[in-house]
Amino acid sequence: MNKDFEQALAWTSDAPIGLSVDRAQGPFLYLEDGSRVIDLISGIAVSSLGHRHPAVIGAIQEQIDRHLHVMVYGEFVQKHQAGYAAELADALPDGLDSVYFTMTGTEANEGALKLAKKATGRSRMIGFRNSYHGDTHGSLSVTGRDVYRDPFLPLLPDVSFLPFGDVDALSAIDDSVACVITEPIQGEGGIIVPSDEWHRALRDRCSATGALLIFDEIQTGFGRTGSLFAFEQFGVQPDIITLAKAMAGGMPLGAFVSSRELMSAFRNDPPLSHVTTFGGHPVSCAAARATLRVLQNEQLPERAKWIEEVVRERLGHPAVVEVRGRGAMLGMLLDDAERTARVVQSCLEGGVLLGWTLHSNNLVRIAPPLNISEPVLVEALDVIVAALEAS
Repeated sequence: MNKDFEQALAWTSDAPIGLSVDRAQGPFLYLEDGSRVIDLISGIAVSSLGHRHPAVIGAIQEQIDRHLHVMVYGEFVQKHQAGYAAELADALPDGLDSVYFTMTGTEANEGALKLAKKATGRSRMIGFRNSYHGDTHGSLSVTGRDVYRDPFLPLLPDVSFLPFGDVDALSAIDDSVACVITEPIQGEGGIIVPSDEWHRALRDRCSATGALLIFDEIQTGFGRTGSLFAFEQFGVQPDIITLAKAMAGGMPLGAFVSSRELMSAFRNDPPLSHVTTFGGHPVSCAAARATLRVLQNEQLPERAKWIEEVVRERLGHPAVVEVRGRGAMLGMLLDDAERTARVVQSCLEGGVLLGWTLHSNNLVRIAPPLNISEPVLVEALDVIVAALEAS
């Protein structure tokens, strides 16, 4: 392993994957030892166009030749920042037409929580068990996993957690609640898809009590689940949506989006109620604008559905308990944690990069680029099947 990586870089676990990446292109990582790896997790659902998509690289280069950072968010008119906000709003329904750019997903969730409290004048917040919304204090406060929360207590007060997907439990939402935050499909909680009925009941309960409904689409957004945004599949619309990951083709960018009326709460009492220095960086916005156009022009959300069909067909193996998820946001559930570790390691040795979700040690994440070719996808799935056979 690289000496600088070992001695100077702060680690987040005692056993990092440790691949030494030389370059990346399309669905492939090329390592310093000369080997090639098929990236079947896309940087955790970030590189949905693959690595270094030509349209994204072109947009980055064009913007770099113009300017980098010039002013904190929202003060200067910047071509790609304003233009991308308009194109993103056009891709969303009425009522989700005011975009606030951030740098990351957890920052987007922080802004959404603040907006809900300021717009409603309420303080109580509700999340769901096994959810994941990020690691900053506010986002962690609404993340429903004690193993990650407990080392940092006390977190934000007045937060309650309900069982995910339980319609009856939604009665706990009342007129003291500022917001309810949920992933439309739980990602790190195990790729859990709740019912349409639950989504409708959640929307109805929030509407009845005046609680704002926040959909965290940081992982599900931008075509990953088979539609541009996952909420479109459930027949409901949130009051606030948070976005990041695949938003900018590999560049850092996030956003929370709401109505102009709600977002105006940040303009007064006091002004500048929420500010950011690097949110909506012009290079990231140029990359995101190109990314959105590719997703739409090449109909990649629809292609995610095809990926799901191929994966489910190829992974019909006795060792696979279940393939969960939608589109290209999938999880392969095995019956044993040790077998899962062997399969993931065997796949890496065979040239396919897989990974876990945070909350499960026997669910293998499968999240390829949406534009992965059929031969490469089949090659990767054949490696997985061979690893299952040998496990």
